[in-house]
Amino acid sequence: MRAEQADIILPMDNDILLPQVAATLAKYDLTTEVLACPDELSDTGVFCQHYNIPLEEAANTIVVTSRKVEPALMAVCVVLGSTRLDVNKRVCDLLDVRKAGFLDLEATAAETGMRIGGVTAVGIEHLPIFIDAAVMTQDRVVMGGGNRTSKLHLNPQELLKLPNASVVENLAKPKDALPALSE
Repeated sequence: MRAEQADIILPMDNDILLPQVAATLAKYDLTTEVLACPDELSDTGVFCQHYNIPLEEAANTIVVTSRKVEPALMAVCVVLGSTRLDVNKRVCDLLDVRKAGFLDLEATAAETGMRIGGVTAVGIEHLPIFIDAAVMTQDRVVMGGGNRTSKLHLNPQELLKLPNASVVENLAKPKDALPALSE
């Protein structure tokens, strides 16, 4: 994040992070800066536009699930804000299923304890975490802090300290390169 941006976004106390995120940061010794985020700015596009941050410097965390498979298979995917998760092909290949889609709002909250707009891979230890290789090319990224009022600003290499994390080539494509999601 550029210096002028850091002056605009106010650092906050780790104590107001979602407890499971704060615990995971400590447990795996992740180095990150915690940033305050007004709830109304928590969605990636709105946050980046408001603070003049390129979408390439933002990482979205998306929980995906298999369709028509019992029990459902789930995973956490981390992709750049400038890209679109390839759920129809790449995620299906990774989960070894024919159909997959995004976990809905209510199911995401039930599965992770987090609300969309604040979901982060940090704090989700029971699911595999797939990180798009493009995320790893960034010096630092901004991502959800586990709630809609915080963001984490970190070197994406820190995510590899998480036990179920792996880097995946071509997990996401440029937003205009994929057909619309079919669920």
